[in-house]
Amino acid sequence: MLNLCGGRQMMEPFFWSAVLLVFCSLGAAADVHQVQKTPSISSKLLQRQKRDWKWDKLYVYEELPEKNLPEKIGKLENTFFSSSTRFILKGQGASDLFIVHENGDIFVNAKLDREKQSVYNLSASLINVKTGQPVDKDDSFVIVLLDINDNSPVFQPDLPGSISESSKAGSTVMKVNVTDKDDPTTQNGMIEYKLLNGTDLFSINQDGVISTLTSTLDREKQSRHLIAVQAKDMPGMSAGNTATSVVTINIKDINDNIATFKSGRHQFTMREDLKPGSEIGVLVVEDKDEIQNKDPTFTIHTYNKSDEVFEIKRNNAKDGILSLKAPLDFETKSRYVISITVDEHTVSRSPDNQGLIPLKKTQVFIDVADVDEPPVFSKSEYKFSIYEGPFKNPIIGAVSARDPDKINYKIRVFDIEKATGQRTKILILIQGLVSSAMVQLRVLDINDNAPELTNGSYVYVCESDKPGTTIGTIGAYDQDENSGRFRFTLAKKSSNFSLHDNQDNTANIVLKQGGFSTENSAEHILEIEIADGGTPEQKSINLLQIKVCTCQSGRRMEYCMSYARTGMSVSALLAILLCIVTILVIVILIVLRKRYQKDVLVTKASGEIHEQLVRYDEEGGGEMDTNGYDVSILSSACHDGTFQPGVGPALYAIVKKPSACKGDMAMMIEVKKDEADHDRDGIPYDTLHIYGYEGSESLAGSLSSLDSSSSGSDVDYNFIHEWGPRFRTLAQLYGDDASDSDCSY
Repeated sequence: MLNLCGGRQMMEPFFWSAVLLVFCSLGAAADVHQVQKTPSISSKLLQRQKRDWKWDKLYVYEELPEKNLPEKIGKLENTFFSSSTRFILKGQGASDLFIVHENGDIFVNAKLDREKQSVYNLSASLINVKTGQPVDKDDSFVIVLLDINDNSPVFQPDLPGSISESSKAGSTVMKVNVTDKDDPTTQNGMIEYKLLNGTDLFSINQDGVISTLTSTLDREKQSRHLIAVQAKDMPGMSAGNTATSVVTINIKDINDNIATFKSGRHQFTMREDLKPGSEIGVLVVEDKDEIQNKDPTFTIHTYNKSDEVFEIKRNNAKDGILSLKAPLDFETKSRYVISITVDEHTVSRSPDNQGLIPLKKTQVFIDVADVDEPPVFSKSEYKFSIYEGPFKNPIIGAVSARDPDKINYKIRVFDIEKATGQRTKILILIQGLVSSAMVQLRVLDINDNAPELTNGSYVYVCESDKPGTTIGTIGAYDQDENSGRFRFTLAKKSSNFSLHDNQDNTANIVLKQGGFSTENSAEHILEIEIADGGTPEQKSINLLQIKVCTCQSGRRMEYCMSYARTGMSVSALLAILLCIVTILVIVILIVLRKRYQKDVLVTKASGEIHEQLVRYDEEGGGEMDTNGYDVSILSSACHDGTFQPGVGPALYAIVKKPSACKGDMAMMIEVKKDEADHDRDGIPYDTLHIYGYEGSESLAGSLSSLDSSSSGSDVDYNFIHEWGPRFRTLAQLYGDDASDSDCSY
C-alpha cells in the first residue's frame, strides 16, 4: 500500500495546523510518512480488494522563495516498489515544475502562482528499470496550491450613485464593487468596507452597500457628495491589504420649494392696437427647484372683469407670460390694475422655504397708449341679396362705419367696388388707415327660363309593342332654382300615343295602338308642353321624335329606322344667305370694272392721241403710245427716209415707218403688217410691253422749248421721225405732213 504524506506542511497558523495534527496522528502507528489501513478478515468478505496505489492530495504554498527550491512536498509508495523499479511523473508540470526521485520523493522545482493556476493534475507510473515495462497500473493525483495574501482589493469602476433629497434614513444609495484575486474562501480573499468621511450622512455594510443615515438631505444646500471608501482583506485582523476609492453621490431634486415673485409690483405699457394674443410682459418667479420640478399656477384677481381682457400662461422657464386676451380701447379705458397670485399645489411635503414670508402676490399696472385707429365697421360681415335681371333700385344695401378716435372730421367712403361675385370688400380710408369688411352679395333667382325636355332620345316604339305599352319616360330641366314641379301635357293630341304625368317631374309615353313597322317611312312627332311651378309660370313646347325599331325580347333595340332631317336651324340659314350675298357683291364689282375698262377703250376720241405727250425720263418707260391701232394714227406722219447726223446705232432695231400720207388705207395697213411680221425685235401690240429699255439718247436737250405746230415757228421738227416709234406721237404733233405725191408704199 502507498501513502502520501506532506514532507513539509506549511499551513496557516489558525487553519492548517489542525489539519497537520490530524494527518500526522493517523500515521503514528506505522511510519511517519506512511499510513496503512489493514482491513479486518470480516470486512474482506464484504469489500473489494484495495488497490496497490493509494493517493491523497498534495498541498504546496504558492510563491515559495527561490532559495528554498526545490522543496519536498510528498512521497510516492507502491507495494511493488524495489531496487529494480523507479517512479515516473506525467501530466501538468511533470519534469518541469514537479520532479520525483528514485525513492518516490516529490519536489516542487519552481515558484508557483495560485492566481494563474490553483490545481495541477498528474499521474504516477512504476516501471522496471531493465525492461522499461510498467510494474503496476498508472494512477493519478492532484497537487493543490495554497493561497497566500499576495493581492490587494481592487475597486471596479462604478456609475455615480444617486438618491432623492429628503429620502428616509436607511435608503439604499449604491453598492460598491471590489474584487480580490486571493482565495475568497480564506481570509486572504474576504473584504471589509469602511467610510473615511461623510459618516454623519451615509453608512456602508460588509456587502459594500451604501445607505443614508438621515432624512435631511437637501439638494438646494448640497447637490453632490464625494465619499472616500476603504476596502481591506483579512477582516478582523490588523494586518491585510487595503485599497481606497472615492465615489460620487448625487442628490436628486424634488419639488420641495414653492414659487414666489421677485417683485411685488410690475408695470407695463402697451398700444391699444395690439391684437389679442400679443405678449404684454413677463412675471419672473423664484423657485429653487430644478425646472422640471417647478409647477407654478398663476391666477388673475380683478373686480372689473380684467380677467376677460388679460390672461397669463407659463413659458418654458416656468415664468408667467401676461398676454392680451381681448382688444383694447384707449377711449374706453386707458389704465388697468390687476392682481396676480402664484401657487404651487404639487409640493411633495412642507416646503423648505415655508418659514420665510413668501411673495406670492404682485400688483400689475398696465397703461394703454393711444394710437390713430382705423375706422370700424358696425358689422364684421354684411349680407345682401338682389334679384337677377335689370335693376329697379340701384341701392343694394348700406354699410356703416365709425372712427373710434375722438375726432371732429367725417368718414369718407372713397371706393366701393362693383361686385359680380359672392363676396366684395368695402374699403374706408382715413388719413392712410384702412379698414375692411366682408360683404356677401347673393343674387336671387327669378323664374325667367322655360323648362326643357330631357331623356327624349330614349323613347322608341317596337314593332311588337302592344297598346298600353310604356315606350319611354321623359323628364325636364330648368335653369332656374326652385322652379317647382313640372307639368307635362300634349300640346297637340296624338292618335297613336298618350302622355301620363307621373307627378314626380317625369312623364310616361304610352302606346295607344300597335301595328308599327320600320318599312313605313312616316315620322311620329309629339308636341309636349312642359310648365314649371314658378312665379311667373314658364311654359315651353318641345318636339319629341319617336323612332320605330325592330326589337328583341325585353324591348331590346336591334334596328331603328332613321329619318332624314328636313329642317335647318336659323343660324345655318343666316350663314348661307350671308355667303350668297358676299359672292353676288364680288361678281357685280368684277363685271362693272370690266365694263368700265371696255368703255374707255372704245369711246376714246381720235383727237386725244395728238394731246398725249410721252415722257421717257420717268422710271418704268412712261405711258403707252396708244391703246391700239387707230385710223387717224396710221395716216398721221410721213417718213422721208433721212437721218439726222449724229444718231448712233440703237440697241433695238428701229422699225421703218411709212410716211404719213392720205392714200389707200388698206395698202397702209398691209405695209405695216408686213413690217411687223418681218421685224424680229418688234413686239405685238396685244402682248405685255417691256419698258426696261428707254431707247437711245435724245437729240433734244429739253422738250420744254418745243412749241405746237400752230405757233408759226421756223424750226424744222421733221428729224423727230428718225427717233423711232417711241417718238411717233411727238413727230405727229410737230412734224409737217407730206403731199400725196410724196407717199410711196
